[in-house]
Amino acid sequence: MKIVLLGAPGSGKGTQGKQLSEKYNIPQISTGDLLRAAVAAQTELGVKAKTAMDSGQLVSDDIVLGMIEERLAEVDAQEGFILDGFPRNIPQAEALDEMLSGLGKSLQAAVLMDVDFDILMQRLTGRRTCADCGQMFNVFTSAPKLDGQCDKCGGDLQHRADDNEATIGNRLGVYQAQTAPLVNYYEGQEKLKTIQAVGDITEIFNNVCDVLGALPTDDVVESDVVEQNETVVEVVEPDPVTATQNDMFPEAAKPEVVVVEIKKPAKKKKAAKKKLAHKKASKKENIGADDSKKKAAAKKKAGPKKKAALKKKASAKKKVTAKKKAAAKKKVAPKKKVVAKKKAAAKKKVVAKKKASAKKKVVANKKASAKKKVVANKKASAKKKVAAKKKASAKKKVVAKKKASAKKKVVAKKKASAKKKVVAKKKASAKKKVVAKKKAAPKKKVAAKKKAAAKKKVVAKKKASAKKKVVAKKKASAKKKVVAKKKAAPKKKVVAKKKASAKKKIVTKKKASAKKKVVAKKKASAKKKIVTKKKASAKKKVVAKKKASAKKKVVAKKKASAKKKVVAKKKASAKKKVVAKKKASAKKKVTAKKKAGRKKK
Repeated sequence: MKIVLLGAPGSGKGTQGKQLSEKYNIPQISTGDLLRAAVAAQTELGVKAKTAMDSGQLVSDDIVLGMIEERLAEVDAQEGFILDGFPRNIPQAEALDEMLSGLGKSLQAAVLMDVDFDILMQRLTGRRTCADCGQMFNVFTSAPKLDGQCDKCGGDLQHRADDNEATIGNRLGVYQAQTAPLVNYYEGQEKLKTIQAVGDITEIFNNVCDVLGALPTDDVVESDVVEQNETVVEVVEPDPVTATQNDMFPEAAKPEVVVVEIKKPAKKKKAAKKKLAHKKASKKENIGADDSKKKAAAKKKAGPKKKAALKKKASAKKKVTAKKKAAAKKKVAPKKKVVAKKKAAAKKKVVAKKKASAKKKVVANKKASAKKKVVANKKASAKKKVAAKKKASAKKKVVAKKKASAKKKVVAKKKASAKKKVVAKKKASAKKKVVAKKKAAPKKKVAAKKKAAAKKKVVAKKKASAKKKVVAKKKASAKKKVVAKKKAAPKKKVVAKKKASAKKKIVTKKKASAKKKVVAKKKASAKKKIVTKKKASAKKKVVAKKKASAKKKVVAKKKASAKKKVVAKKKASAKKKVVAKKKASAKKKVTAKKKAGRKKK
C-alpha cells in the first residue's frame, strides 16, 4: 500500500497515520521527522539541510526528495508506505511521481482528511501534547482527567506557542493557497479518496480502512520501463585517397558496414493480471510493426549510401589509373618523385581527417534524427491512448447516467404506487374509526359519569390523607434540618478551609507560571536586544573597516599618482637637460669645426 495523507493542519493526519502504520505494518514517513533525523545523524543530505536552515532559507525539494528516496529504499518500506506532510504543492507532487516511477513504484491513493474550518480552529487551539510520550489531548473534545497531566504516563502537557488563532489562521490560509490545489491534481489522476474526518477517532479510522480496503491489491502490475534495442545499419565508404593501397589489397576497397544499436525506452503500461493476455497480444503486434518499420528505415538509409559507394569506387579507379600514368612519367625524375610523395602523403592525411570528421557528423545526425522519430512516435501513441481513455470514460459516464436515470424513474414509480396504497389504507381506516366513534359515543358518556363520581371520592380521600402526610413530613423535616445543621457546621468549615487552601495553591501556581512567563519574555527580549546590539556593532565595525580600507585605497592611489607625476616630471626634466647638453655640445662642435676651417683657410 502506497498512499499520501492530505489535509489541513489539525485534520488528524498524524493520528490516522500512526494507526494505519500499526495496522498494515508499513512506515509512516513524515518529512519533519526525516529532516530532524538526518540533521542529528549528520548525513550528507542532513548537512545540506542544516546549512539551508541555518542561513534562514527553506530546505529545497531536491534535498527532501533525496531523503524520502533513501527512506523508501529501506527494508520496512518495501511493502508500502504512508507519506504525511509531503507533497505540499503541485511541483512537489510531480517531482514525487517522477521519483517513484524511477524506483518502479507509483502512488495508489491520496487520502484527504476533510474538516470544517471552525472545527479545525477548535482542535488546534485546544491541542495539548505530552512532553514525554507524545500523546495528544484536546481541552474541548478529549480533555485529560487531571489538568495539565498526561493520562498515559503522567508527564506534563504542553501547549504549542504557535497554536493560537492568529498563527493558525495564517497556516490555514497558506494551506488553502498551496496545498489545496493538490486535491484537483490527484482527482485528475483518479487517486483522490475523501474522508469526513469529524467525530470519533475509531469511527474515522474505520472509514479510512474501508476506503483503503477497496483499493486494488498487489495484482496491479507496476509501470516498468523496458528497453528495446533498435538497430541502424550504416554503410561507411572507403577512403578514395587510399585507392593505390586498395589495388594491392582488394578487400580494403569494399564498403564497411557498421551496425549501431540505439536504446529506446518502451511505453509505460499499467494493467491488472486479467488483462495481461490481451496486452501480450497487442505487444506482439506492436513489435511486428516496429520490426517492419525498422527494416524499411534501414533499406531507405542503405539505398542512397550504396549508390554513393558505387560512384566513389568509379572515381577511385579513375584516380588510380591517373596516378599510375603520373608514376610512369615521374620515373624520369627521381627527385621530383620524392617531393611528390611527401606532398601526396600530407594531402592524404588532411583529407582523411576531414572525411573522418564528416563521417562522425553524419552518424551523429542520423542518431539524433532516429531518436527524434522514436520520441515523436511515443508522444503520438501516448496522445492516442489518452484520447481513447477519455472517450471510453465519457462513454462510461453517459451509460452510467442513463442507467442512473432509468433506476431513478423506476424507484420514483414504485414510491408513487406505494404512496397511493398507503393513502388509500389511511382513508379506509379513518372511515372505520369515525363509524366506531359514533356507535360508542352514548355508552362512553354513561361510563364517563360513573368514573367521574368515583374519581371525586378517591380524590377527596387522597387529599385528606395527603394533608396529614404533609404535616407529618414538615415536622419530621424540620427536626432533621435542625439536627443536620448542627452536624454540618464543623464539616462546612473544614470544606471551606480546604477550598480556600486549594484556591490559594492554584492562584500561587498561576502567579508563579505568570512570573515565569514574564521572566522568560524579559529574558527573550533582553537576548534579542543583545543580539540586535551585537549585530549593529558588528555592522558598524564592518562599515568602519570598509570606510578605512576605502580611505587607504584612495590615499594609496593619490600617493601613487603623485609619485608617478614626480617621476614623470623628473624624467622630463632629465630628458630636457640631456637634450640641452646634446644641443650645447653639438653647437660647440659646430663652432669648433667652423673655427678650425677658418684657421686652415
